[in-house]
Amino acid sequence: MKQAIHPEYKKVAVTCTSCGNTFETGSVKEELRVDICSECHPFYTGRQRFADAGGRVDRFKKKYNLK
Repeated sequence: MKQAIHPEYKKVAVTCTSCGNTFETGSVKEELRVDICSECHPFYTGRQRFADAGGRVDRFKKKYNLK
C-alpha cells in the first residue's frame, strides 16, 4: 500500500433530518446527514402500509364472467 494517499477513516455522527436521531459510525467525511433512518423508517418501525392488491382477482373474474 502506498503511504499518504488514503483518506483518514474516523468516527462521525450521523444525523437524521426527519426525526433528529443521531448515532455514530465510521466514515471519511466530517459529518453525515440522512433523510430517513432506521428509527423512523416505516419498514423498520412496523408502520409500513402495503399496497392493497385486493380486488384484482375479483375484477378479473367479473370482467371475463368467471366464477
